[in-house]
Amino acid sequence: MTTPLHPLLAEIEGLFAAHGHNTYGEGVTMQAHGLQAAALAEHEGAPDELVVAALLHDIGHFLELADDAFGYHKHDGAGGDWLAARFGPEVSEPVRLHVAAKRYLCAVEPSYLNVLSAASVHSLGKQGGPMSAEEAAEFARHPHVDAAVRLRRWDDGGKVDGLKVSTVADYRDRILKVAKAG
Repeated sequence: MTTPLHPLLAEIEGLFAAHGHNTYGEGVTMQAHGLQAAALAEHEGAPDELVVAALLHDIGHFLELADDAFGYHKHDGAGGDWLAARFGPEVSEPVRLHVAAKRYLCAVEPSYLNVLSAASVHSLGKQGGPMSAEEAAEFARHPHVDAAVRLRRWDDGGKVDGLKVSTVADYRDRILKVAKAG
């Protein structure tokens, strides 16, 4: 007899099962992308909260209908809200801010635009483009800016077709460790 899966794990794994096979212009599935971002976070020695944020950073794509072939362009807010109901701000806020972090990096590191994939450049236009100097200065004061920028860089790096990484199930213990009680 197998033990039933914790409801949060069942919910997350159900979302990946239903939507993780989709792509959004990156050449990898959404599931592969999230797993690669999480692997990059692990490789950097990130805390469990940031590893889980990396794994789940695009969950907003699973929650709303796509705007176009590149996904749901407000997935950061939808994902951040969904995660905030289940995790603390160390998980939800970097996810909520990872699109803003892209806009921020485009403003403060002009060469950053060159590392973006075609899909990320397309979505950047839909998400407001690079921040103004005033927006960037305000964003830089956010308490989760460093985590959001780290997550953004893992997001950019997690797009390698065929890369072998862990499975969603391999993150179960970390997910439960950082989830809200109850």
